[in-house]
Amino acid sequence: MNTSSRFAYAVHVLALLSLQEGVPLSSEIIAGSVNTNPALIRRLLSMLAAAGLTTSQLGAGGGALLAREPKDIALVDVYRAVDDGKLIGLHRDTPNPDCMVGRHIQAVLVEVVDAAERALEASLASRTLADVTAGVLSAHRNEEQKRRRG
Repeated sequence: MNTSSRFAYAVHVLALLSLQEGVPLSSEIIAGSVNTNPALIRRLLSMLAAAGLTTSQLGAGGGALLAREPKDIALVDVYRAVDDGKLIGLHRDTPNPDCMVGRHIQAVLVEVVDAAERALEASLASRTLADVTAGVLSAHRNEEQKRRRG
């Protein structure tokens, strides 16, 4: 019963790229910011590239770049690129069909989970990478102001 961090890592990667103003970043540099290994970042970048969210520049000084403007990247696109779309999993094994609850729980939960997933996707569709980046910059400015005062 694990939750995935891929979405959080992917948004982190994209926010970092959005602040680079077109300067490509290597998976090693990105991994340092995310605090994970470069192989995981390369897998994420591959998923993001397949979704048309990133591109790469080869050669010396090459690395990952955003494929679109941050305002044109909805967070739902990031979510769909890196997660399987299953916010809440159902039973791994079939519940006991001889039990009234076991026999009917899956059908009931499917409706509940589908509604929750639609709500999540609607919320993510209303936000962009530009919103995330603005939030990061705002938090950084607030931190700097507190540091200067204090």
